Amino acid sequence: MLNDYNDVLQKLCHHLEQLAGPEVEITPQSDLINELAIDSVKLLNLIMEIEDEFDISVPINALADVQTVHELANLIYRIKSQKQ
Repeated sequence: MLNDYNDVLQKLCHHLEQLAGPEVEITPQSDLINELAIDSVKLLNLIMEIEDEFDISVPINALADVQTVHELANLIYRIKSQKQ
């Protein structure tokens, strides 16, 4: 299970690097809005990429509690696990 979470985290960081730029350090504790400058448009694009990558559907209301990379990876992991 830990490997699955790490796989989700690694793929998520890859997508975030494309949105935030290569000069920004991305860690699991990085704040999506304040540190990575992910605005609502970028977040929706990211969610569409994530849904394609993991073949899942991310409910928009579930994003209300997500502030960090770890929280988003955890949400993706939970949705992906429930689907299997």
